[in-house]
Amino acid sequence: MRKNAKYNVKVEMFLKNHEFLAPKRYSYAQVGKITRSFKVKLGKGGFGTVYKGVLRNQNQVAVKVLNEVKGNGEDFINEVASVGRTSHVNIVSLMGFCLEGRQRALIYEFMPNGSLERFIYNQSSSSSSQLGWEKLHQIAIGIARGLEYLYRGCSTRILHFDIKPHNILLDNDFCPKISDFGMAKLFREKESKISVSHMRGTPGYIASEIFSRNFGEISHKSDVYSYGMMILEMVGGRKNIEVRVDNTSEIYFPHWIYKKVELHDEQLGLSEIVSEEENRTARKMIIVGLWCIQTNPLTRPSITKVLEMLEGDVASLEIPPKPYISSPSRCVGSPSTDSLHDTL
Repeated sequence: MRKNAKYNVKVEMFLKNHEFLAPKRYSYAQVGKITRSFKVKLGKGGFGTVYKGVLRNQNQVAVKVLNEVKGNGEDFINEVASVGRTSHVNIVSLMGFCLEGRQRALIYEFMPNGSLERFIYNQSSSSSSQLGWEKLHQIAIGIARGLEYLYRGCSTRILHFDIKPHNILLDNDFCPKISDFGMAKLFREKESKISVSHMRGTPGYIASEIFSRNFGEISHKSDVYSYGMMILEMVGGRKNIEVRVDNTSEIYFPHWIYKKVELHDEQLGLSEIVSEEENRTARKMIIVGLWCIQTNPLTRPSITKVLEMLEGDVASLEIPPKPYISSPSRCVGSPSTDSLHDTL
């Protein structure tokens, strides 16, 4: 109880200082009414449980009821602080929040198509056959625009630190929206070096400089790395590292597809490519992804440059150096940080 009281004082102080940015505040009783006594459960994970709800204006929402406070509760403050100050078509909208004693909840716009993860990891069919290459390309562009807004469009810059398919939500028209800002860090425009107190992100998407400063400084290029890994998974329709059934061998997709691109192989070995236009789209996304996952952050493009490449002609793109560090998913002891927003 003492821990919760101390935490609540901290959050209340933050909300008081940022009152003009914070979304609408709801009581826990109101949260109960919105969710019809928590009737429809959409998902459950390490941070809490997500329920479907309806506001008084009949707008559908997803209500994430958080577990008891862990650590200093930074994830809750991060969500309210970061998403509360954003307004962009490719960023999920935080409609409100609840902080009442030990009860905490975050209320988001409802996303009927769930997460991008649902479409690209479906083993029964490839991502391209579900969404089509043009739609995948537009989703990649939308996510990049959302990231560019976080870095350049906000008065206070925001680093997300957990870009992955699980945290990309799709609306009715499959317009992508970046979600889950629990690991986000806010910084001033003039800050050139960003410090973090602990490891942030999900293994397999974490940039090398977050593991060790020997690789470079943490910056928006760290999110660019995660974005690149995600783009390659969208193209491949699977996790970048694939363990064989007998667990004795692995296929690391970025290295496998790099060989195809490096040799200018016209047949990329990807399913559902039925036209030259689709082949150009896939090749463009692959080259952009490979540039984004360069080990040296200085070699990676800015997110603005990423947009320029995605919207330009594939013939003008240079093939990047081969990424020489394999997936860190097995060499990091940090636990998975899957969020709950796949059904928001």
